[in-house]
Amino acid sequence: MGGLLVPFDIGSVTAFQGADLAGAAVGAFFFVIVVLVFLFASLKVVKEYERIVNFRLGKAQAEKGPGIVVVIPGIDKPVRVDLRERFLTIPHQTCITKDNAPVDVDFIVYFKVASAADSVIRVNNFEGAAMGIATTTLRAVIGDIILDEVLSKREEINAVLRTKLDEVTTRWGVKVTNVEIREILPPKNVTDAMILQMSAERSRRAVVIEADGRKTATVTIAEGDKQSAILRSEGARQAAILNAEGYAQALSTIFGAAKGIDEKTLMLQYLDALRALGASPATKFILPLEFTELIRPFRGILASAEGAAKGDGK
Repeated sequence: MGGLLVPFDIGSVTAFQGADLAGAAVGAFFFVIVVLVFLFASLKVVKEYERIVNFRLGKAQAEKGPGIVVVIPGIDKPVRVDLRERFLTIPHQTCITKDNAPVDVDFIVYFKVASAADSVIRVNNFEGAAMGIATTTLRAVIGDIILDEVLSKREEINAVLRTKLDEVTTRWGVKVTNVEIREILPPKNVTDAMILQMSAERSRRAVVIEADGRKTATVTIAEGDKQSAILRSEGARQAAILNAEGYAQALSTIFGAAKGIDEKTLMLQYLDALRALGASPATKFILPLEFTELIRPFRGILASAEGAAKGDGK
């Protein structure tokens, strides 16, 4: 019985097996690559200051993070939200004050996200929406204040702006932390008037300070003159008292000495006075009538002397 003989090549079989192994290796390599890409797309690293709002098939889930967050590629759509405080610069806005004066105002709004989900779901473009709210709120606030208060009450305006902006942005999950007005530019004519007013005020203060200085100097001089007059008066009074006391002591001394002088001593003094009158070159003397009273004692003395002489003659 005859049969069909098929030639069998060992090398061909080996080559076929090698091709299968190479294909399997390439397939395994691509599989690993796909798995790595899938894992890379599924794992999200969320920083400490970030949160992820995940939408699975269009439905928002709870906020996730920080750390590693797993999402399903193609099914989940993560949105990163930055929780750090940021600022929004509002350029110059022309506002009309309550007294119809135009002013240009620019300011900065500081804010941070308080609710990541609300900041993504409830507003599309927060910065654009916040800028619009800020400009309209600024015009409303400035419109209720006169120009002088706008220029002098900047802190109060900042507080009002912050409160009004926060009332609006709270529903967006955003907290306005601060509002700072950087510059207020009034019209040129108002600026010129303010410069003139400032110059006049400085001149007035200089005049007041000079007048106060003169007043103080005058008061000081008057006070010095007053003290000097008081001291001079006190010195004169003390001198008068000392003079009076000296006179009193002298009179007391004279009176004490006079009390010790007897009638004969006085007569001798009178005789000395008459002798001095007689020695003068004058030829006429005018004596008062009381002079006879002065010579009466001499009569008594002479009479006593004559009586004593007669008694000695007998």
